[in-house]
Amino acid sequence: MNSGREIRSYDYVNHPYDRVRDTLKQNAVAVFQSATKAAATRAESVAAELHADFAGLGVKAAIKIIVKGVEEKTADATSSASTRLLLEWEAATLPRLFPLMQGELAVYPLTSTETQLDFSGTYEPPLGAVGKTINAIVGHRIAEASVHSFVADVAGYLRQTLAG
Repeated sequence: MNSGREIRSYDYVNHPYDRVRDTLKQNAVAVFQSATKAAATRAESVAAELHADFAGLGVKAAIKIIVKGVEEKTADATSSASTRLLLEWEAATLPRLFPLMQGELAVYPLTSTETQLDFSGTYEPPLGAVGKTINAIVGHRIAEASVHSFVADVAGYLRQTLAG
């Protein structure tokens, strides 16, 4: 990850770790796309949509999500199994005007029937000094709200999809 501003968010899915892991490993980008209710294909990448409500203002941005890698750790005597999806996303249009997010979505069992989704990432505000000023005033709050919405949307989608 880079040295930008950190964001962390988590939620849970009331289904076993193996089912959640397998669903994400099968096609994480499709899960993210479905969860955020946006569907578009652009040059072999899938766009999703981040959204946030901040101070009564709704903010939406179509994003391109790339899964850079998947790392699995099997359970051993000192820790439980886990899966980490290494993610990167940027705005689908005018990416230089929006921050590039780099992070990981860690997936691990809480209990035999509950799974934790834990996002940890960093972003660097765009537009140099002007972007850093905007970020200090309001941008970081919008970024945090959109990441929280993303994680909640993915968890909600998995809860509903795996129930069926």
